[in-house]
Amino acid sequence: QVQLVESGGGLVQPGGSLRLSCSASGSIFSVYGMGWYRQAPGKQRESVATITRSGITNYIDSAKGRFTISRDNAKNTVYLQMNSLKPEDTAVYYCNADLLLPSGVRNYWGQGTQVTVSS
Repeated sequence: QVQLVESGGGLVQPGGSLRLSCSASGSIFSVYGMGWYRQAPGKQRESVATITRSGITNYIDSAKGRFTISRDNAKNTVYLQMNSLKPEDTAVYYCNADLLLPSGVRNYWGQGTQVTVSS
């Protein structure tokens, strides 16, 4: 069974840090682009950061200088280091990835992990 499993969310005070992890498991030949998205209550899901297999990154403007996306291709894992967190970063964070499977390339979502920034 192919799946993306996230970890690392939680409650943190403003100015604090969190590190999210997402690992792809199952019958996977390769992992192409990976990314982190978030959805706050009453808002649409938005892309926070993405990274290609070769390491090219892209960030939403509000994340630039505070968040860092990285990946370990040997472990099929993507990370999101979040520093200087603000209350407006509160959301459910979802991992997304394009996976090369025996059946072809498929896009997968993780189950989501809650990040709450509050004093």
